[in-house]
Amino acid sequence: MGKITFYEDRSFQGRCYECSSDCPNLQTYFSRCNSIRVDSGCWMLYERPNYQGHQYFLRRGDYPDYQQWMGFSDSIRSCRLIPHQTGSHRMRLYEREDHKGLMMELNEDCACIQDRFHLSEVRSLHVLEGCWVLYEMPNYRGRQYLLRPQEYRRYHDWGAVDAKAGSLRRVVDLY
Repeated sequence: MGKITFYEDRSFQGRCYECSSDCPNLQTYFSRCNSIRVDSGCWMLYERPNYQGHQYFLRRGDYPDYQQWMGFSDSIRSCRLIPHQTGSHRMRLYEREDHKGLMMELNEDCACIQDRFHLSEVRSLHVLEGCWVLYEMPNYRGRQYLLRPQEYRRYHDWGAVDAKAGSLRRVVDLY
């Protein structure tokens, strides 16, 4: 089980809302979010309702302002608890849509997809085991996308605006 607390003001001040499960519409509880405390679990936050818009991956810890979680603004409108992870992680990356072209398999974190696989874009992928976070830039920077076990035939399927792929990180058990 996870627990996250959202605060309207920086440094854990102002109105707050505590959450322990997925919430598709947080805007009924607060108007802005400037700090967050994650007591347990791993979470993906979204700037718009219904798990849309920019995504932000947070682990247990304190985030006294939105820049600490690489936020673009104080807008957090939905959140998702990432399931408890045990066992292995495995995914396949493809250079073309619909799982075509060159395929690479991955079962560990990758700080730079370009260095490892000589690809700067990933057009489709298949998460076989575990949850992952895809970052648009190397070294776990830039926009973030939660990847759960399923097939993603196009980069739009994971919410991306383009096929940029810089790094991948497994969501490991941090509970």
